[in-house]
Amino acid sequence: MPWRPTAATRTTADARGEVVVLLIGMRINRFWAVHQWLPVMLAMIRMLTELRKAPERGLLSHVLLTASPRTYYVVQYWDSKEKLYSYATAPDAFHHRVWAKINRKERAGEVRGHVGIWHEAYVVPEGSYEAVYGDMPAFGLAAAHGQVPLEARGRYAKDRFAHRTEARG
Repeated sequence: MPWRPTAATRTTADARGEVVVLLIGMRINRFWAVHQWLPVMLAMIRMLTELRKAPERGLLSHVLLTASPRTYYVVQYWDSKEKLYSYATAPDAFHHRVWAKINRKERAGEVRGHVGIWHEAYVVPEGSYEAVYGDMPAFGLAAAHGQVPLEARGRYAKDRFAHRTEARG
């Protein structure tokens, strides 16, 4: 059943402490090279499925996005940078096999530039993030950490930035 607000609501994310965000994606450089970029897209879907089935690995939530017909990416929210690193290097994880294959192809000169891949990771200290959601179900940071009424963290962005977990008492 889709989420429907009963009245106009404004909420914020209930994140506490540092927040770990990974942006990861791909860019199709040559549309005709489907045999090159489709496996990359399918590998990302498989990794997300693997992580969804093993919440102890630390992925809290993710959002699939597109920036253009060529560029697709995932915003991921992680429990900690240690869990992100652990998954990235775990020999039993699908990511490890995919990355090893990419490295082998690159060393063999088999990478032809048909698809680009990228990631950016951020560890954001408390007091360096804030969020507002108007008439929205839990999304993004709120889907990862929970959602609270806006008043719980402050009506203004400066108040939400100033919020500290220790101040909760």
